[in-house]
Order: sequence, then structure tokens, then C-alpha cells
Amino acid sequence: MFGNRRERRGGLGLLLLLERLMSVGSVGPITLLTIAGQSLLYMGIINPPWHSYDVCLSGEAILRYKNYRRLLLSAIEHSDDIHLYHNMVSFLFKGRTLERLFGSVKFFILLVVFTLATSLTYVGLAWAATEYFKSYSYMRECAVGFSGVIFALKVLTTHYERSHYSQVMWFTVPSKYAVWAELLIIHILVPRASFIGHLAGILVGVAYVYGPLSGVVNAIHTTVAGPPRPSYTYAYGTTRGYTYR
Repeated sequence: MFGNRRERRGGLGLLLLLERLMSVGSVGPITLLTIAGQSLLYMGIINPPWHSYDVCLSGEAILRYKNYRRLLLSAIEHSDDIHLYHNMVSFLFKGRTLERLFGSVKFFILLVVFTLATSLTYVGLAWAATEYFKSYSYMRECAVGFSGVIFALKVLTTHYERSHYSQVMWFTVPSKYAVWAELLIIHILVPRASFIGHLAGILVGVAYVYGPLSGVVNAIHTTVAGPPRPSYTYAYGTTRGYTYR
């Protein structure tokens, strides 16, 4: 699309992802477009004027070199087909739930805000780790992938489902600890996974559920889509009340 800069790629992960997509029910348009876009980007069908290693996220790239495009672009790149598969399957089920809950417009805004917020939090954590441990290596750690955003979404799905327990791999844990348990288990089983990136996603999700980030998303949604309209409920010909959707 912008010149032949990356080779076409495939892999077993893409076939597994396609099989999973065909086996689920209806999927919201934003969820589906997000999965399709990142898959086509990985495959090289969407061919932007950068390589994945040009846009990996690090504290050094943002704070020292001011390469701000990485705040967004790093999240949509993946290192290999299995990395893409695991992220997109996880996103598929969280996206189906949350897009149905919020609506497509608000869910799209949520994804953009979460992507930026997770990247900025990652940079902040890298700087804090460098200051605390007196090691500049944290500023040079470079990460790609959507998993930080997915961890943020997991905080939301756990919160809105309101179940007492959740299954995390082979363990059943109280739901309020599920994302923290998954953070530790993935870090143990997949040492190459970005602990700081996943932690950043959890903190962003917590900031949405318990902090000010939901107000930011709601304000943007109101600006784009207008104020929420009242939904009236009638019984026996009289108005019982209304709620806002």
C-alpha cells in the first residue's frame, strides 16, 4: 500500500485464528476489524512504511528520541504468528463482551484511549524501574503487541461479569485477583513476555474501573456521539422511570 517494505508472512497461528473466528458466534464490527487489521498487517497485505522493529515501544524511544508514533503503532505489531494468535483470540472474547456492553462507537474510543494510556504507563514504569534499580536497561526494553490493552480489557470484563471466581489457566482464583495471577503465571511461563507492558495494562484497567479514565472515555464519547438519550420503561400505560444507556 505504501511500497513493498515487508515480506508476506503466514504461519500456523493464522490458520488457528481463522478457525477460531469461524467457530464463534456474532462478533461486533470494531472487534472484527481490529483482529482483521492486525492480522493483515502481520501478513504484509497491509504494507505500511515501517517495519515492526521500527516502532517497538521503549522508554528511551519516547523520552529521549521523542518518537511518539510508537505509542500507537507498537500495539498493533506482533513478533510472530503465535504471538498474534494468542493476543487476537484473547481479544476476541473480551471484545465480543465489551463491544456488546458499550456499543461500537464507545468501544472504539475505549480501545484508542487504552492503547495510548497503556503505552504512556509503560514508559512511566520503565522510567520508574530505571530510577529505582539504577539500571538503564529498563529504558531500552522494546516491546510490541496488543497484550497490554488486552490486560486492561480483562480488568473490565472481570469487573462487569461480577463472578466470584475466574479460571486462570489451570487455577481457579477469586475474580478480583485473576489479572494479577495471570500476570505472574505468564511472566513465569513466558519469560520473553513484557512484564512491564502487562502491568501497565492492568493499571490502566484499574484506572478506568476505579479512577478517572472512565470520565475521559465518556467525555470523548459524548463529544463524538452526543449526550446519552433517556430510555423510558412503561407499565400499564404509565411511565415507571428511565435509565441512560
